[in-house]
Amino acid sequence: MTTERIGYHAFRDKVMTAEEAARLIGNEKTIATSGFGAGGTPKAVPRAIAAMAKDRHARGEPFSVRLFTGASTMTDVDGVLADADAVSFRMPYMSDPAMRRKINAGSIAYVDTHLSRMAPWARAGFFGKIDVAIVEVALIRGDGGLVPTFAVGNAQTWLDLAETVIIEVNTWHTPQIEGLHDIWNTATPAAAATLAQITTPDRRVGQEVLHVDPHKVVAVVLTHEAEQSIAFRADPDAATIAGHILDFLQNEVARGRLPRALPPLQSGVGNIANAVMGGLADAPFDNLTAYTEVIQDGMLDMLRSGRMTAISGAALYLSPACADFVNTQMHSLRDKIVLRSQEVSNNPSVVRALGAIAMNAAIEVDIYGNVNSTRVAGSRVQNGIGGSGDFARSAMLSIFMTPSIAKNRDISSIVPMVSHVDHISQDVQVVVTEQGLADLRGLCARDRARQIITHCAHPDYRPLLLDYMSRAERHPGGDTPHILSEALSWHQRLMDTGAMMPR
Repeated sequence: MTTERIGYHAFRDKVMTAEEAARLIGNEKTIATSGFGAGGTPKAVPRAIAAMAKDRHARGEPFSVRLFTGASTMTDVDGVLADADAVSFRMPYMSDPAMRRKINAGSIAYVDTHLSRMAPWARAGFFGKIDVAIVEVALIRGDGGLVPTFAVGNAQTWLDLAETVIIEVNTWHTPQIEGLHDIWNTATPAAAATLAQITTPDRRVGQEVLHVDPHKVVAVVLTHEAEQSIAFRADPDAATIAGHILDFLQNEVARGRLPRALPPLQSGVGNIANAVMGGLADAPFDNLTAYTEVIQDGMLDMLRSGRMTAISGAALYLSPACADFVNTQMHSLRDKIVLRSQEVSNNPSVVRALGAIAMNAAIEVDIYGNVNSTRVAGSRVQNGIGGSGDFARSAMLSIFMTPSIAKNRDISSIVPMVSHVDHISQDVQVVVTEQGLADLRGLCARDRARQIITHCAHPDYRPLLLDYMSRAERHPGGDTPHILSEALSWHQRLMDTGAMMPR
């Protein structure tokens, strides 16, 4: 593999194999990688670190690292390192199955936090020093500027803070990706004023490249690997949920509460979110835009059709076919897509200024509208809060979506009280399941409960919820009636019998 993608000649002397680069990382070091979701994550060096860890463990030697990233890194980083028992601490997000198992087993310490806060808190020194940054780029310019791949994440912060830097140059990405990104120094006194310049999703306020002190760079590794991709599946419930949301948005436009073009859209990750975007492609809305975290197939399809005109995000997270399309058609897409640091893509002040519509997934919702989006039965982490909190509190409209039941009807997603709270009821304005949509705006707690039970709960569980609500209103009563001895009894019954429904 040639070094033609390394325009900065001093770095050509730093080219080595992934295995050689991995050996530069010592036990108990803190490593921070680029990437947000699957996009932009380094690949060869994490695999080499995992192999090195397994070898050392086989010899009875300790080896683990503290791992910081932008968001999830899927199997490329999280999976391979967790499988190798090479991680002692993880922050700020994860969704990989192997990493999840180790965290829930207690062998990896996990800190879950809002993605927009990770970089400023790291710069403030809250989490200690960063020993090594590992960053994937598409090319290194002659002036030393680093052109990222499918994500920016926290890469610039890691490059600024790390004592040493390892760069993976991934030649699968077209060099025409240069110009896709909008990167600037968010640590300056002028940062707030710069943020205020983002008045539309396509407004660029920074530069096209990441910057690094050349003296920090200790290794450059050449790779040629496609991004890990997602396979979206047809899901009847997701399509039905999308239909409810589209009907709601059209009604809001008809009543004059939303413009026909709609405010910028934010959408979470997964089949439901992608289905909503797919539904919008056929809805009577024009000149749509998005200010979001992860750009999935549905948004890209709308961009290709002309229904959406501009998308700002932190990363691309696409099916294999769409990833290939973006890579081959980058020259025509880079003026319509902007990838930013997550500190900017998720910044609540920008979300509020743009008046965004936020649509995120829930694990469960209680009758008053509190949302659990991260932990099953309150204890077992499924993923992190990610950016949903950044958007939910600041959006003009905050929508949460979930199927009403799970595990062959053994679990109700609408419960008397959530077993873990990620989003308080004040940040939740609309709840949607395949059963229907509950508009909670301007409703007191008791009325919110009736809306959610009536419109969102599955018919099998609706009578139980109505019975709980009526008894709670009688005793103990109050503004937000709860029978504390029963509020979490559904979860306890699930643990005891395998189902929330009484046998």
